[in-house]
Amino acid sequence: MPQGLPIQFEVLLAQGNADQAAESAGLLDIVLSGGIVGAVILVVLLSLSFLAAYLVFDQVMTLRRGEVLPEGLSETVRQALLTGRLQEADAACRREPSVLSVVLLSGIAEVEYGWQGVEKAVEDALAEQSARMMRRIEYLSVIGNIAPMVGLLGTVTGMIFAFQQVATTRGAAGAGDLAEGIYQALVTTVGGLVVAIPALAAYAVSRNRVDTLIADVAFQVQHALAPIKRRPTKNVAAPKRTS
Repeated sequence: MPQGLPIQFEVLLAQGNADQAAESAGLLDIVLSGGIVGAVILVVLLSLSFLAAYLVFDQVMTLRRGEVLPEGLSETVRQALLTGRLQEADAACRREPSVLSVVLLSGIAEVEYGWQGVEKAVEDALAEQSARMMRRIEYLSVIGNIAPMVGLLGTVTGMIFAFQQVATTRGAAGAGDLAEGIYQALVTTVGGLVVAIPALAAYAVSRNRVDTLIADVAFQVQHALAPIKRRPTKNVAAPKRTS
């Protein structure tokens, strides 16, 4: 018995390798079963999946809280404005480029026009920054809507091929003759859904993340610029811009 164990192990290992090779060959046959049209559609879907993955990675790096709202910036600006040091507040924002600093700078630049001018500038800057952050996220939505359409195109072409086989053979085509078209129809449909579902999920998560961050930016801006609201307009002058 002890001498037979290595032989049995080798047999099982060889059988496992053969099963893996058969599965790989079967998967390759399915991928290539749609012919040139099916292959082109799958290449498009693969490209969309890579693009979606890149956009997700880009949003993960861009929508970090520290990148949008630098720690302590709003409090630094608030303390500078409480003592009328507008130049110091301006410099603090320029040292830490971010969405928060851009909105704060927009408000500080309009300080000589009073609180109404500052508030209007802040609202415009918030809307602009929100649109800028959403612009790249929208591509995930586009991919999520295009991918199923590309898969549906493969489905339609696959079914056309299948029924063409039936028409060509005057109804004599068997299951084997129809398999190629059916494979193409099913594989491209599944491929489109596999790309679309994660893309739409990532879009929803990223959109909610942007909404949350913009709301936090608005809150911190209101907190930082509150001293301007309580200060008389005639005692306030906008900081000089430095080139």
